[in-house]
Amino acid sequence: MKKEHINKLYQKSTPLIFSDGTKIYEELKKEYITHSKGYFIYGPSGIGKTYFINQQKEKKWIDGDLLWSITKAFPDGDWWNWSGEEIDQIERRADVITEQAKQLGFWIIGASSVNMIPDAIVIPDLKTHLDYIKHRESHNYDGGIKSDDLDKIKRNRKYFSRFEKDGVPIFKSVDEAVDFLENKMDNEHHSNA
Repeated sequence: MKKEHINKLYQKSTPLIFSDGTKIYEELKKEYITHSKGYFIYGPSGIGKTYFINQQKEKKWIDGDLLWSITKAFPDGDWWNWSGEEIDQIERRADVITEQAKQLGFWIIGASSVNMIPDAIVIPDLKTHLDYIKHRESHNYDGGIKSDDLDKIKRNRKYFSRFEKDGVPIFKSVDEAVDFLENKMDNEHHSNA
């Protein structure tokens, strides 16, 4: 689904309600492969999520930003720079959408979660992470953390690793996390056959 197909994001002051998302998910299923089990890979800004999504030969994984935007979990504007309370409220909406999408068999890669426990986390070593962020800044920068805010990068890395206490494995790259989960799915299919 291309950016021009994304619904208009709502304004910050818009009161929200739940609605039937069947049509949106059916449209996504036309473009993205769904699976017998959904997965969610979680990682901070600048780890190569969008790069990985754009390099897929088969669209097995969906960019969380796209999913959360078209379902209107995200508002218009640079909400990631708003207050912590506002960010948590937005990311709790993304949690609801992530849970629903996983139940429908989507595999999601994204950076939004408050309580939704991911299936894998990606946090590269600090040098690699900084290199990725700097590369993105000089090539097609589309938002997210910048390399000049090292303290925020370090805080984000710690925040994103918080689910390790719940047994969620942490990987150094998106490819490693994807391989782990795809192999896990294959092994579950073989053991159930």
